Amino acid sequence: MDLDAEFRRLVSFGAGVVHPSGGAAWLGDDGRPLPDRPVFTYMTARMAHVHGLAAMAGIEAAAPIADALLAGLAGPLRDAEHGGWPVSTTDDQKAAYTHSFVLLAASTATVAGRPGGAALLGDALAALERFWEPDAGMVCDLFDRAWAHRDDYRGLNANMHTVEALLAATDATDDPQWRDRALRIAATGVDRWGRAFGWRLPEHFTPAWEPMPEHHRDQPDHPFQPYGATVGHGLEWSRLLLHLDAALGADAPPWLRPAAAALYDRAVTDGWAVDGAEGFVYTTDWSGRPVVHDRMYWVVAEGAAAAAALHTATGEPRYSADAARFWRFAEQFHVDRERGSWIHQLDRHNRHATTVWSGKPDLYHAVQATLLPRLPLAPGIARAVREGRLAG
Repeated sequence: MDLDAEFRRLVSFGAGVVHPSGGAAWLGDDGRPLPDRPVFTYMTARMAHVHGLAAMAGIEAAAPIADALLAGLAGPLRDAEHGGWPVSTTDDQKAAYTHSFVLLAASTATVAGRPGGAALLGDALAALERFWEPDAGMVCDLFDRAWAHRDDYRGLNANMHTVEALLAATDATDDPQWRDRALRIAATGVDRWGRAFGWRLPEHFTPAWEPMPEHHRDQPDHPFQPYGATVGHGLEWSRLLLHLDAALGADAPPWLRPAAAALYDRAVTDGWAVDGAEGFVYTTDWSGRPVVHDRMYWVVAEGAAAAAALHTATGEPRYSADAARFWRFAEQFHVDRERGSWIHQLDRHNRHATTVWSGKPDLYHAVQATLLPRLPLAPGIARAVREGRLAG
């Protein structure tokens, strides 16, 4: 696949994303906005990040879109009374997952020199600090609107995206404390718990950060906290560990690269084409058996990106062969040449499904999958694009 052409095609699909009330509109299957749907802060931030990257990559039409989305984050989507950002226009809770993406968008905007980027970055760092639990070395998940009540649930997904955001913030601020914090999260979440669970990452924890491996066994397809190991998160963590390793350079601990390879191998062994059809299953149990068989577009995108990162880090040809295999699958089943973007969800037979995703609201994973194989592992994606390191 021509990754640069696919990058530009994806960005073009998101041209109508700006909601008239501020933030990102939910996009339908043909890219038309659905203004009656709630505006989600995390999706607004993801789209601001994507269009900020696109503007730096020379897509001039992306710049005003990035600015409009950033204005939504700084204005109508921000809680002016209590600070921070609600989950959406219909959910006023404060989630670490949401705030990690605001920080990512603000970091990209700062690197890109977009208007208001630096101020948004300061606000995002201060808000994310509320979630930090220093004794655990992790972020908690959820507060109410006024920050008065902290929810008991703890999750790994928010921490994974916080690692990504903290690495981006390090590039935007040149402050190594954020990279050091990213390493501390990874050491707890992956080196400790990933190793203990045979590199099938536990996702759900008690307030004391004790794993809950049976969480939602009776609801295995829970849309936000599914039971078991999430294959795509193993792939995503694998790549993030390699970025962290490259960013730390000579100071990187020796466990990072082996852990990245172990996570990747476990995810591919457990997840790829294990049920009679190509593609990654969504979740498995703790023995590696598939639980939810649906194929999500973001998982194969992260698989391709992780394989490319491992090839960059090691030079081993098996990883480039895997990346090519994953891209062939994406081209055959996810890439929608008629209506644009990627089909977000397939069933176990690789037919279009909508039980989790309706429409095509998200470009983040697919866009990054087209960029990351053409960039070094460090600096981060925004800074590398700004410095002209993006290969054609």
